Amino acid sequence: MDERALDKLKLQELLRRHPADLAEIISALNEEEAVELVRRLYERQAAAPLGEMEPEAAARLLSQLTRDEAIRILSHMDPDDAADLLAELPKETMREILARLEPTKAKTIQTLLSYPPDTAGGLMSPEVLALPAHMRAYEAIQFIRRKAEEKETIYYAYVVDEENRLLGVLSLRDLVLAPLNTPIAKLMNTDVVTLPPDMDVEEVARLFDKYNFLALPVVDAERKLLGIVTVDDVMDVMRKEATEDLLRVGGIPSGEDMPLDPPISSVKKRLPWLMGLVILNLSVASLVSRFEATIAELAFVAALMPLIADMSGNAAAQALTVAIRGMALGIVDWKDLPRVLWKELRVGLLAGLGLGVEIGIISALLWKKPLFGMVAGLALAGTTMGACLTGGAIPFLFKRLRLDPAMMSGPVATTIGDLIGIGLFLSLVTVFRGQLL
Repeated sequence: MDERALDKLKLQELLRRHPADLAEIISALNEEEAVELVRRLYERQAAAPLGEMEPEAAARLLSQLTRDEAIRILSHMDPDDAADLLAELPKETMREILARLEPTKAKTIQTLLSYPPDTAGGLMSPEVLALPAHMRAYEAIQFIRRKAEEKETIYYAYVVDEENRLLGVLSLRDLVLAPLNTPIAKLMNTDVVTLPPDMDVEEVARLFDKYNFLALPVVDAERKLLGIVTVDDVMDVMRKEATEDLLRVGGIPSGEDMPLDPPISSVKKRLPWLMGLVILNLSVASLVSRFEATIAELAFVAALMPLIADMSGNAAAQALTVAIRGMALGIVDWKDLPRVLWKELRVGLLAGLGLGVEIGIISALLWKKPLFGMVAGLALAGTTMGACLTGGAIPFLFKRLRLDPAMMSGPVATTIGDLIGIGLFLSLVTVFRGQLL
């Protein structure tokens, strides 16, 4: 078998794979190899895996193709995937491609691009199965068979009037089992959960989680059916949102940072935030400097300062993690702040008592100074209470100020916890300095 025939055989094997598997294969190749593989795939087979890839990565590959190749591939992509990909291209390139696409498809994509990406409109697919209300069951089944090839997914059928206003939703199971002459208006469920196009994706995700639907319709203010949001699209967005939240909690607010990215790329994303934290933590250094005389006279107290600071940060981190998660899931909001603080006060009191007794006994035994053990125990108990209250409150305050609680809460709560812990510890040591000599 010659090399050309062997390459063709390998290509045929690839074409039998699921688009998601192909997307993984393309993503694992270097850019030159990935572009070559996309070129060798037939147009339809290239469109599906590119739609499965992250839009940024797919856009980079598409920009390496000729304009004709890119347009042919985009013409076979689902409109919502094509819109996501085009949004990552330079505006001039996007306009040029849209001008050369088939007019109906270009108009559909432009409509999708007009919605913010983090809304229901930005997520939706316009390829919705809409049935006229006058149909009977057998007509609806025939209609669905004709339209099945054109639709991205068919979970439910939506019944509309002459002006495309949503009247109800129709289960395909009910349709198939109904007598053929039954009017679909009698089969449909008129109590339809709908999404406005400007609904935030987090609220969209909460509705999917609450009702366990596979798809939800998007309607405008006049209840005209615009499209559907499917559960797989919601999962993709929430995975991305969760990744971004995790990076922001870790102090990487300026974009995704991958383990094998070039070092200079990671430094650009991490360094600005770290430099900001240096300024924030100078407040702790300034506080410590006020107790230089005490530390110089009782040098052994410095041994416990890192522990006090670390435990305050840990207690604050636990409280703010619980608060941020509750806010993200819609369990608590601003009006619940007093209840959250009352709960964290009790948690801090009980946990602080346990930690205070522990460190008090250890300190008394290590330094053979029972009074120092009492001071350390009181300081850690008070620190734990303060840190729990701070960690519980800070996310709500930042949310109220329209700042990102996931990114801002950790460093601020940790710094406040350090100020409380070290300030309380050194203040108590100063009060009992004469007895501790």
